[in-house]
Amino acid sequence: MTDFVIAMGWVGIFAPMALGTIASAIGCSIAGQASIGAMLETESGYGRFVGISAFPSTFAIYGIVIMFTLNRAVTAENAGGLFGVGVLSGLALMYCGMWQGRACAAAINASKEKPEIFGLSLAPAAIIEGFGVFAFVFALVISAGIA
Repeated sequence: MTDFVIAMGWVGIFAPMALGTIASAIGCSIAGQASIGAMLETESGYGRFVGISAFPSTFAIYGIVIMFTLNRAVTAENAGGLFGVGVLSGLALMYCGMWQGRACAAAINASKEKPEIFGLSLAPAAIIEGFGVFAFVFALVISAGIA
């Protein structure tokens, strides 16, 4: 049983990196596909579409930083904390990244039709980024209390 508990602690350490990277890949893919479609329908402004499609990449970075923060010797006493913080923050990052990709795709689709709303159309993606930052900061603060 102790080996299983310790294994769960290791899963917790690496979960934020894995789930954050999955989030970035899915989010960038969703936004990137919208970007490609917008490029076919417009004559210029391609750079902004590509830039927006890269927004969800930050969740991989957050996950890597959380992983390094959680990285320590795993014992039966700290495995539960490592698992809980790692998996839950990783799931929060994953959810944010996937939905941010959708918000970016919507911004791309809206701004190809009406370029003057480009900046304003990014507000939902920025709000979702804020929730990801909340999960990131929460994980960093809580991880300091894990032995």
